[in-house]
Amino acid sequence: MAAIDVTEKAGVYETLSSLNMAFAGIVQHLHTLQKTGPFKPKSAKLFSSLAQELQAEINQDFLEDLHQLELDDWNRFGKVRDARDKELRDPDDVFIQAEERKKELAKQGKKHLRGREAKRKKSSAKR
Repeated sequence: MAAIDVTEKAGVYETLSSLNMAFAGIVQHLHTLQKTGPFKPKSAKLFSSLAQELQAEINQDFLEDLHQLELDDWNRFGKVRDARDKELRDPDDVFIQAEERKKELAKQGKKHLRGREAKRKKSSAKR
């Protein structure tokens, strides 16, 4: 499915919703006919199932295409955001991030060393 504008995309979702509401109406009407008219329960169940099967097939087919459309839009609009983030990024951010990472690693190293010391003390106490 080719890229479509936001208004057209909203229209597609609204149309699919209307179609699903129509199928729900068909199923409800069949149920009403079965309860109130000379409509055999077996026939009502069969026609209801056929309608719901068709509904599911239509949904699956359209939603597969819509899913791909949404993934393409997510990718396309994500590139726009990425470009804007790049414009706003301070060139010195790299140095700030490097300093923060260095502090993180130092903390982890201290924790790691403390853990080793605790293990040594436990093993010494056992002896």
